[in-house]
Amino acid sequence: MDIFGKFPPFLQDYIYSHGWSELRDVQVRSAEVLFESENNLLITSPTASGKTEAALFPVLSKLYEEEPNSIGALYIAPLKSLINDQFSRLDEVLDMSGIPVFHWHGDVAMSHKSKALKDPRGILQITPESLESMLMNRSNDIVRLFGSLRFVILDEVHTLTGTDRGNQILCQLTRIARTIGYDPVRIGLSATVGDIDAACKWLGAGSVRNTVCVDCPDTRTSWRLGMEHFYIQNEGDGEGSMPSEDKYIPIDPGFEYIYDCSREKKCLIFSNSREETEYLTATLRQIADRRGEEDVFQIHHGNLSASIREEAELKLKDEDIRTVTCATVTLELGIDIGRLERIIQLESPHSVSSLLQRLGRSGRRGNPPEMMTVFREENPLPNTPLPQLMPWELIRAIAIVQLYLEERFIEPPSVRHLPFSLLFQQTLSTLASCGELSAKALAERVLTLPPFTHVSPEDFRVLLVSMLNLEYLEMTEEKTLIIGVRGERLINSFKFYAVFKDSEDFTVRCGSDEIGTITTPPPVGDRFALAGRVWEVEELDIPRKLIYCKQVKGKMEVSWPGDYGEIHTKILKRMKKVLEEDTVYPYLKENARKRLSVARGVARNTGMLEKEIVHLGGYTWCLFPWLGTRSFRTLRKFIAKNGASYGLSGLEFEGCFYMTFKLEKGDGESFMKYIKRIAKNGIDKSSLVGANECPVFEKYDDRIPSELLRKAYVADRLRTDEIMEMFEG
Repeated sequence: MDIFGKFPPFLQDYIYSHGWSELRDVQVRSAEVLFESENNLLITSPTASGKTEAALFPVLSKLYEEEPNSIGALYIAPLKSLINDQFSRLDEVLDMSGIPVFHWHGDVAMSHKSKALKDPRGILQITPESLESMLMNRSNDIVRLFGSLRFVILDEVHTLTGTDRGNQILCQLTRIARTIGYDPVRIGLSATVGDIDAACKWLGAGSVRNTVCVDCPDTRTSWRLGMEHFYIQNEGDGEGSMPSEDKYIPIDPGFEYIYDCSREKKCLIFSNSREETEYLTATLRQIADRRGEEDVFQIHHGNLSASIREEAELKLKDEDIRTVTCATVTLELGIDIGRLERIIQLESPHSVSSLLQRLGRSGRRGNPPEMMTVFREENPLPNTPLPQLMPWELIRAIAIVQLYLEERFIEPPSVRHLPFSLLFQQTLSTLASCGELSAKALAERVLTLPPFTHVSPEDFRVLLVSMLNLEYLEMTEEKTLIIGVRGERLINSFKFYAVFKDSEDFTVRCGSDEIGTITTPPPVGDRFALAGRVWEVEELDIPRKLIYCKQVKGKMEVSWPGDYGEIHTKILKRMKKVLEEDTVYPYLKENARKRLSVARGVARNTGMLEKEIVHLGGYTWCLFPWLGTRSFRTLRKFIAKNGASYGLSGLEFEGCFYMTFKLEKGDGESFMKYIKRIAKNGIDKSSLVGANECPVFEKYDDRIPSELLRKAYVADRLRTDEIMEMFEG
């Protein structure tokens, strides 16, 4: 009641009108920090626990009590859908408060943005890309816009820590603080923080304030989980052969099962890629058509038009509409999508954090979270090699669930020491906002930004020389630096503001409707898949990057380039334990139980659990190191570098589950003893990167000198400590 009494009348009325009998613990504790201190605050509590209100109610109270003469609070979110959702929720809370709320991203009309520019007050909700544009193109207006900024709210911080996009935000906040002369209070929100100390350190980087955490662990004891496994039906095995686009739909038991799981329910179906989401949506629509049932399927991913995404979001929120939405990570985060009866996951989530985020989309309004995970796998042939006999996705999903149930484990944030791609972008952005600077002044501004504390002045000098040679920068007669010819061309594109990779996408239109984007334009008359439907190209406008098409029946596969992230070593270790133990997991359905039993039998009979390396016949050997992505990558490079004396060749791998190679001299056991003997005195990571290698991962890496890329690869993508533990064990 003490905290409630500090809220202004409009918030008290809101709480009463929504029938709240009390404030939640996370809301009380967060309000105490924000009312009684000037500390930064990290709020971590489960999905749907009231984190947003825990941050906003005290912030709104402070803004209402003493209205700033500029934007008072900045809300930064990684997804447009998050901003759209929070804006509509805020609109209701603030209806009678007099505190305006503006949202700002690429899909927002300029008329709305103009209102914020004309009278900057209240709360501004924005993406990192739009904020970058503002810092570059409105540098003289920053004090008027943010001169009295008091709070910065960062949503879903677990998706930002250790990434270029998150580090870009730290750069932006530091640049704003320098311009206005002080640090606003930072508030971070997340349901899945794996290392609170590391997250607090990241949130407070570059700030003069202390950072404290309000941590409300997940106390829920009830989940409804299910996992089922299916073999993919081979073409022609079902009723009939020679499938026809219009009349015959091949039976796929896995997709039929997903369809039945979603029948008569309001569901969200997650896939791990846009390709899977497109194919799944098209298949479910075909099943509905074949059964003569209503098509209730929506689709949501980053390559779809704003109108298609927003339609899916609105139908999810409307409790009077039964809808099934197939989505990627774009609906994994934060949006309040109301009463969902079930989450369905196709294949394993990539991480514990992703599992919790997706599971948390359901279970609101007092019901337990519910998720059904479905696995589809080619039926192995008798001569299938050993490692391909294992259902890796099923085993990984079990390991992820067990790690959280047993240890409450969530992956800790990664740390990036040498983010040269971001450094390239922030160098151009800083110089664009200043006009011109001496090399020394530019270095002082850029290298003191929080993400670049490990970048040496010499490395920055190498980058500047390269940028001058490539005409991204230009030196004046007065020996100052300005944006060069190629730099001007780069920063004048709206794509410059984003630090994540983009592609030269073509916009797809059907009549007046915008459908979305694809990477490569098919020829006129060809067909492609998008938005869960098939389109035939009618006209191409290559200069304007437009594709005009018409909808046709059928189903096709589609492909986008992508990066699926890293897997933590603890998941691999737990996967091994899944195969070793005899536990019958209660959430496995009949087919999944049988498939796991077969896999355990294969693992035990082949010795792959006792021996790290297994003979596959002839010269071929298979290594099961049970290491996460970075350590696996390092071991693979170490083995490739030192295998010549054993005639090593043909090294292949899948994810970080296993690697196979041929040894023309000696056997696998003696080879591993040899490798361990070499590693005994330590593994020099820098020796694993060849002098001619140019490892490109991030957006602007292709503009970075190769010597710097090799340094960054060694520092941020290779790891030796877990390999040494494996060898010693």
